Amino acid sequence: MPKSSSDPLRITVLADSDTRWKWGALTARRISPDVRLDARLLRGRATPTTRQLAEIGIPAESMREVTAAQFLNETGRAGRDGRGGTEASARTDGCDVVVLACVGGTVQAMLHGLARAWEGSARRPVVVTGYVGVVYEKLADGLLLRAGADVVLANSAHDAQRFRDTYAGVGADTAGIVETALPFLEGAPYEPSADRPFTVTFAVQPSAPEGRADRTYLARRAVEHARRHPEREVLVKLRSKPGEHTTHIEEHPYQKLVARLGPPANLRLAYGHMGEVLDRTDLLVTVSSTAALESLHRSIPTAVLTDLGIREALGNHHFLGSGCFASWDQLDEGRVPRADPGWLAAQGVTAKERFGALRERVTALAAADELPPPAPYYTPLTAPGYLPGVLARHGLDAKGEPLPGAVTEREPSALRRALRDVARNSARTAYRQGVQRVAPVIRRWGQL
Repeated sequence: MPKSSSDPLRITVLADSDTRWKWGALTARRISPDVRLDARLLRGRATPTTRQLAEIGIPAESMREVTAAQFLNETGRAGRDGRGGTEASARTDGCDVVVLACVGGTVQAMLHGLARAWEGSARRPVVVTGYVGVVYEKLADGLLLRAGADVVLANSAHDAQRFRDTYAGVGADTAGIVETALPFLEGAPYEPSADRPFTVTFAVQPSAPEGRADRTYLARRAVEHARRHPEREVLVKLRSKPGEHTTHIEEHPYQKLVARLGPPANLRLAYGHMGEVLDRTDLLVTVSSTAALESLHRSIPTAVLTDLGIREALGNHHFLGSGCFASWDQLDEGRVPRADPGWLAAQGVTAKERFGALRERVTALAAADELPPPAPYYTPLTAPGYLPGVLARHGLDAKGEPLPGAVTEREPSALRRALRDVARNSARTAYRQGVQRVAPVIRRWGQL
């Protein structure tokens, strides 16, 4: 039966990293402020740690780590049992909306798995997905992997038009594309303060740039800026602590690069919530981080670095026309970029309320007497050489069913969870050591 209008909306978020959990949870809150939020953290190399989750600070009614097979079993039953039937209530209390806050390949696998799990079910949860930040690469690839969700969020009018053009170009349904804005664009407008030093925040990224030489260069320039301006405070805002992973692998962490440069006392490493760091920032500097959009939303002066060029590989080409480009040399000389208001409006950065259309579509779909199963664009007919590999990487066969061996595990005891966490942390440390130490050596050998 349809849920009562007086009941809170029940939303389950599947996230595969700390940043995607933040995006998914805040998207759920934008759908409905009165929401029962359940978190499912996909088991993998980037599964958020307890510290990362605490730093994000978004509570959930329930939160646990799952495999793809466990998630499909749990959420599939919620659909089959009519959102709150006896079996679903015992496991998840049902759900009305599923937010897939994952990379494109995982979204595709979950769409196929859920479509298979919900076969023959008239009522099922609404499926929502989208992008965590700037869409600057793999536009067609990422979008078509998300095709089939009931709602695909576009973070600006610019993105919404690109998304519709892409779907229309292959004959996919464009009705599910909904224009919104990034859900974490919030915070008080910028006001200079005479009570603290002028603060420059360098927001780093795990993968832009990737190479050691480029990352060392950027770290050196941040250190030199602090030395040139002892009256300023320079913060290097880091995404993760050693041993943790985010969405992307960080082969050369800035912690180590900065430490080797012998930074002055007015340069510090900063962790924590980005919003809290922006509260004390007078100039945000980055290559292409989504933090630039958060900063621009609050009218904080923002510099997008040109030192390494304006290139698609870096993602800073997204800011063409923004008025934010600058080099470290120019910043050393005192330049403070001013963003173009027209560009900000087109990119949805200055939007005050852009979630009404999302709420309307989700509400209408959730109230429908019947929803067809998700229908991804990629099928064994349209992509027989591509789709099976995508599904197999997530433990699914060509029909979207869990492969033999991808069985649902029983919920572990407290002792077993503790032992598993120790083992996983050790494995992550070993993996990071391989990425940061062994892989570069092997590459150097290959160049001999």
